[in-house]
Amino acid sequence: MKTMPRSLLFIALALAAGNACAQAAHAGHHPHDATPAANPHAAHRSTTPKADAADAHVGHEMTGPVTSRAEHLPPAVPAVDPHAGHAMPANASDAHAGHAMPNHAHDHAGRHAAATQTPREPVPALTTDDMAAAFPVLKPHSMEHASTFNSLVLFDHLEAWNNAHGSGQSWNAKGWFGGDIDRLWLRGEGRRGDDHLTGWSLDALYGHSVSPWWDVVAGLRHDGGDGPGLTRAAIGVQGLAPYKFEVAATAWLGGPRKVELAVEAEYSLLLSNRLVLQPTLEAGIAADDDPRRGVGSGLGHAEAGLRLRYEITRRFAPYVGFVHERRFGRTATLHRDAGEGARDSRWVAGVRFWF
Repeated sequence: MKTMPRSLLFIALALAAGNACAQAAHAGHHPHDATPAANPHAAHRSTTPKADAADAHVGHEMTGPVTSRAEHLPPAVPAVDPHAGHAMPANASDAHAGHAMPNHAHDHAGRHAAATQTPREPVPALTTDDMAAAFPVLKPHSMEHASTFNSLVLFDHLEAWNNAHGSGQSWNAKGWFGGDIDRLWLRGEGRRGDDHLTGWSLDALYGHSVSPWWDVVAGLRHDGGDGPGLTRAAIGVQGLAPYKFEVAATAWLGGPRKVELAVEAEYSLLLSNRLVLQPTLEAGIAADDDPRRGVGSGLGHAEAGLRLRYEITRRFAPYVGFVHERRFGRTATLHRDAGEGARDSRWVAGVRFWF
């Protein structure tokens, strides 16, 4: 085999070295690449990490020190540190480091330790005697009930007046004694004028409750005063009507009047917690004349009153009021014959109390 002349060998080595240098100069360029021509440096390698695509120098090999775009911006205003001025510990992970905080952990640990400690004086265990004292054995019918006997005495009117016909005093009282179903009722009224007792009456009645609001009463009545005494039988009803009207209707049987019926009604209007207005109405009808007592047959008389009281206590109340009384028919005639008027109006003042 013939050897290649040295001159040809040098020429071949020179050409090979030139091609290698040319390829190294254009290494990385891809003329047939589909990358848009808008970025001529898109395929260059760079020694820096891959940056944002908006950077025009992405992919270029940087010969100087690596810097960021932030170095070319004006210096930023430092953010206000909310903990500035506080002594911060080395551990930056604590958001509240440096603050003078109360030692809650030690307090909680102390309370927990105190709670778990054994008390100085332990609660003694329950004994049989303790259980027996707390839960005694109940005997049948051993419960104590309130007394079934009660009483009430009410002076509804105790008053005086002074008018053109003279001065006088009157009273109206009632009371009961007993239980919720059966009671003894006492009712009395009277009038005093011209320095002597002109008339009075007293009823003693047995009352039996027939409903929560009504009683049936029966008993005796005695009348006294200027005329001779008169005792009669009595029967009636009394109670609380709708709208809180206190009503009593009583019939008396016997004597010269044969039958006499009296109806009373009153109402308490609460104007304030202590100021009470009390209207009253009373009427009487007799079946026959009783001239000795100035009572005629038919509608004999009617009386209307209006009293305003102030309850100093619930048991005691002074009052002022106005009362108008009128007589009708045979009763008016008998009073005219005796020199008395058929009408009478008067201002009154008195007290109301109960016990």
